[in-house]
Amino acid sequence: MLTDRSSACDHGECNLRRNVRHSKLKMAPQKGFQFAIDRGGTFTDVYARCPGGKVRVMKLLSVDPQNYDDAPREAIRRILQEETGNALDKDGKVNSSLIESIRMGTTVATNALLERKGAKMALVINKGFKDLLYIGNQARPNIFQLNIKRPGVLYTEVIEVDCRVIPALEDRCQMPREKHWKEVTGTTGEKMLVIKDLVEEEIRRDLKGLKERGIESVAVVLAHSYTYHDHEVRIGRIADEIGFKQVSLSHSVTSMVRMVPRGFTASADAYLTPHIRDYVRGFAEGFTDGLRGGNVLFMQSDGGLTPMNMFNGSRAILSGPAGGVVGYAMTSYQKETGLPVIGFDMGGTSTDVSRYAGSLEHVHEATTAGVTIQAPQLDINTVAAGGGSMLMFRSGLLVAGPESAGAQPGPACYRKGGPLTVTDANLLLGRLLPEYFPKIFGHSEKEPLDKEATITAFKKMTDEINTFLRQDGGKEMTMEEVAMGFLNVANEAMCRPIRALTTARGHDASQHALACFGGAGGQHACSVARQLGITTVLIHKYAGILSAYGMALAHIVQEAQQPAALVYCADSFDNIDEQLDVLAAVARDKLTKQGILDSQIVTEPYLHLRYRGTDCALMVSPIPDESPTACRHGDFYTAFVNRYKSEFGFTLADRDVIVDDIRVRGVGMSAVPEDVAPPSGKGTTPVSEKTVKVYFEGGYQDTTIYLLEKLKPEQVISGPAIIMDSLSTILVEPDCRAEITKLGDIRITIGSGQARRVTTDLDSIQLSIFSHRFMSIAEQMGRVLQRTSISVNIKERLDFSCALFGADGGLVSNAPHIPVHLGAMQETVQYQMKVRGDSLKPGDVLLANHPKAGGSHLPDLTVITPVFHKSHNRPIFFVASRGHHADIGGLSPGSMPPHSVSLAQEGAAFKSLLLVDGGHFNEKQLTEELMKPGKEPGCSGTRNLADNLSDLKAQVAANQRGIQLVGELIDEYGLDVVQAYMTHIQKNAELAVRDMLKEIANNALTKTGSAVLKATEYMDNGTPITLTVTLDKELGSAICDFTGTGVEVWGNLNAPRAITLSALIYCLRCMVGHDVPLNQGCLNPVKVIIPAGSILDPSEGAAVVGGNVLTSQRIVDVVLKAFQVCAASQGCMNNLTLGEKDWGYYETVAGGSGAGPGWHGSGGVHTHMTNTRITDVEIVERRYPMLVTKFSLRTHSGGKGRWNGGDGVSRELVFRRSVQLSVLTERRSFQPYGMNGGEAGERGLNLLQRVDGRLINLGGKASIHAYPGDKYIMNSPGGGGYGVPSDQSDANIQTSKQTSEFIERGSVFEYRSAQESV
Repeated sequence: MLTDRSSACDHGECNLRRNVRHSKLKMAPQKGFQFAIDRGGTFTDVYARCPGGKVRVMKLLSVDPQNYDDAPREAIRRILQEETGNALDKDGKVNSSLIESIRMGTTVATNALLERKGAKMALVINKGFKDLLYIGNQARPNIFQLNIKRPGVLYTEVIEVDCRVIPALEDRCQMPREKHWKEVTGTTGEKMLVIKDLVEEEIRRDLKGLKERGIESVAVVLAHSYTYHDHEVRIGRIADEIGFKQVSLSHSVTSMVRMVPRGFTASADAYLTPHIRDYVRGFAEGFTDGLRGGNVLFMQSDGGLTPMNMFNGSRAILSGPAGGVVGYAMTSYQKETGLPVIGFDMGGTSTDVSRYAGSLEHVHEATTAGVTIQAPQLDINTVAAGGGSMLMFRSGLLVAGPESAGAQPGPACYRKGGPLTVTDANLLLGRLLPEYFPKIFGHSEKEPLDKEATITAFKKMTDEINTFLRQDGGKEMTMEEVAMGFLNVANEAMCRPIRALTTARGHDASQHALACFGGAGGQHACSVARQLGITTVLIHKYAGILSAYGMALAHIVQEAQQPAALVYCADSFDNIDEQLDVLAAVARDKLTKQGILDSQIVTEPYLHLRYRGTDCALMVSPIPDESPTACRHGDFYTAFVNRYKSEFGFTLADRDVIVDDIRVRGVGMSAVPEDVAPPSGKGTTPVSEKTVKVYFEGGYQDTTIYLLEKLKPEQVISGPAIIMDSLSTILVEPDCRAEITKLGDIRITIGSGQARRVTTDLDSIQLSIFSHRFMSIAEQMGRVLQRTSISVNIKERLDFSCALFGADGGLVSNAPHIPVHLGAMQETVQYQMKVRGDSLKPGDVLLANHPKAGGSHLPDLTVITPVFHKSHNRPIFFVASRGHHADIGGLSPGSMPPHSVSLAQEGAAFKSLLLVDGGHFNEKQLTEELMKPGKEPGCSGTRNLADNLSDLKAQVAANQRGIQLVGELIDEYGLDVVQAYMTHIQKNAELAVRDMLKEIANNALTKTGSAVLKATEYMDNGTPITLTVTLDKELGSAICDFTGTGVEVWGNLNAPRAITLSALIYCLRCMVGHDVPLNQGCLNPVKVIIPAGSILDPSEGAAVVGGNVLTSQRIVDVVLKAFQVCAASQGCMNNLTLGEKDWGYYETVAGGSGAGPGWHGSGGVHTHMTNTRITDVEIVERRYPMLVTKFSLRTHSGGKGRWNGGDGVSRELVFRRSVQLSVLTERRSFQPYGMNGGEAGERGLNLLQRVDGRLINLGGKASIHAYPGDKYIMNSPGGGGYGVPSDQSDANIQTSKQTSEFIERGSVFEYRSAQESV
């Protein structure tokens, strides 16, 4: 994920920009009405400046067909009518001669994307890649959902074009060049080969066919078109001649490398642009002359405005929320506070969080509704739900969200039979006042909020909770305590992503101010601020319509960008400066054409830089300096190094810095009138409306109500109080004080609050809060590890996990949830406790990876730190981090040898090495151990000692961060309370699993009359894995007995014991079906019997590398088969390794997922114990001497059934030089099973086609020498079908729950998705 955030304002460029942002441009006299409008999903907000300076604000329903057909136009009409008396011209249209300007942000594009209501479009792509955008990066969105739900593709048809361009790679390619190949130079200066030219007649015929079939829009996506445009341009010209409404060429929509995200962006552009144009046209048609020649600007995702006719799909996704970010950024930072600001925008269905510290923070790639957009966009994190988040009680845990009641049916109090939500909790506690709310509820849409419905629902919820508490002799709760508890849990759920957003960049959340806006934010601002340690909350007087106000303040922006492939050094400075000058001229020209004066234009130069050999590119602006590393536009190198160090904790001084893209942002400054301060009310008493009872921690308190319009600047209000505004409700909690600022905004100072005394007794509310806090500790440890590590595996592929353990070594929390790491570290920690006993002392750190010490496979090194407290002489808890090291010696580079037969051939093994001894890092002994595998015949010691050492030091540092965070928890609550909750949280997970096992036992008895479940599955070599599950329906327990499983095998398919436990936890979590804390408690109700000497508990020296990647999948198949959950998925990771002595490439390939009761399997996706992303086609071909000639679904490979299994994939690679090719795969002999009458999925097949045409079946496991021109063909297995195949049409009706989930997005979400794709 590429982020652009000028993180610290240590570069002068930020200061320069800040001065410009707030410089006073001379206001031209106002000629007519100026409107700024935010058309949201539910409401349309309007801010209008009338001639003469009067300000009008208005809020309308966005959709109200009985009364008007377009909300923004209706708002303009009403204001013009009220102010001038003649809003309409002689034709009954809105009189545009009265209007000076209209600025608008709209969710039209986002909604069309979410609801898939864009134009009917087709995709034009290279031959062999028709399903490329369907497969995407091959990772599944939710790792624990067996019913894999992926967003649908945007196109309805695909045309494959038989033309192809490839990088020349002259120094590495050994394939002879064909005569007809044409050498060309791309725009980045790279040499390319056209190996198949475009046949225009064919494409013309295909496009005509599309037009005849009603396709109105086309996206053209060809490999390497970011640098070689010709083929896309020619196809575009033909499409224009045929008359398509919209033609989006990927290189002109976004010219960045990586075919999949560029393809998504072009598709979104083709899909949404016609929809947006229709909307804009419809809006304009209601005005005199259709607003021709009018000044109408639309907000783009990057926080800049653009003219109506240039507003397009790929830049419109965040059009609405962007206004709010600009609004709080321009009104709070360096005006109301010197602190950086966190924006907190809480609406009905979701909450948006962002950060501002002098410049807008952009990302250059982000995913919305499953579509990855490559374009500059504000880093707005849509995190948790909002006022509509549903409240639930599950196995002793209070849960708020992520499901939302949406606008239909809405919360219980909306009179449409909706569920209990956060809004209901606020209403019950007196924090929302129905008499101040508009009467727009019920089916007539004319009734007030229904408090009675809320009370009835909460009574029922409270009874359910108290019934549960009585079982354990717990203290019962009142209805108010329950509602307050849910609010605390919802607030903590919102704090977690805010902590992630700030700590990810090395900032501390408490050193910020909180700018709060949006309809629901005011009720939560004080609590959220207090939980984050923030002392200042800023609420603008237009907080309820801040997005619209932001449009009025925003600047007009034109971006110009060009890909590059340069090394940043003195030799390329002239080239860089020249390209920056050209791009600046392009941006300036576009702005002057819009009538912006040259004196109002500022251009900002950027370079997209990364270290050679890494994927982590940063978009940086230069430091104005004359140093040797500066070009004419400033010193980009120092800016990059400073940013890299601040984000990642180190730099790579000996590596070249590569320029990936050159970009200029042209900004046409808006002139904003100075706010006039109303007369001060300093020293006077604010006028109150009345006093009501509101519930806070500890009981009801008298709370005074004030109306914002009656408050004067510099008046002070002490909490508890409620400030009502026509647009929102602001709660000032006890011990907080609100002050009206000079300009009439609200600043709340947060007091320390009455700390709730928490005891060691179990409390359901604190249980949920501690669950979030423990997870947050593991997440923040992971951030430190990612920032301080150096290898690609940990830093970029995020192949690591961090965890927290109790004093008994039992797992409390771990993050992220990499299936093969789940619960596995617990065995490692408990092994150390057994071996080391009382000899551990403060300052000790241990290292282990041996299968007999709880290891999974040797490259996964686990670093464990015991933690001591002055009151105990034994560790009070443990922290650990496990990271995948790229090499630790052994037979082959990468330490994943396909043909190892003993553990010694797989690399260095540690059972219990004292890595740090009383504070001293044991580098000498560690180095000796890492080099030891070199003594084995045919093996080498570690091939990358420097990376091993620095990554292990990063793991030690991550553990230190965990210790520090738990120390803060202990300071806050006391050691006894923290340890008590470590136990409570494990008991809660145990309870969730026991509830599920009771249910499964009852179902099994009803179905079969027996509570004993049995299943056997076979590895391709014939080894059986047998499982007998004996369920106890009274206790909710199970005995999982693997007796009957085959013995240890020759080769490396043996799986250490830890793997079986991880696979079991993964299956249990999938079967529970909702979030439960994944810790030791999950396995407490399960007794696991694994016969010693079997493939699942092999002898000490057995090779295990294949067990981790292949046998783990078969264990999952056996468990799901025994419990009769769903059909088998592909059951393989399709491992492929290739390379020579000095380079290597590794990938795992997707297949089909199994179908289940009520759902079809998914095709081209990773399943169960893996979720690794695939490297983009263009990156593979630029970096490695090979070509990807096909990557698409393998049709009809999924098993047929009432519900069909998902298809596997076909992937073809052509090698451009001699390489050693190794494949390690399963399901090449035994098919993935179907269930309940469903057919089995197709088995996989590995083929090698020699350059002379010979076709060879490689079998499931092989290592072979491939020559230039040889083609490897991988056909991965399909998933099994479920239920007897039938001709009934109902087989396509998938059953799924009817709640609206908010769509998560932003850099925090991208990071978590990447972590779960390992």
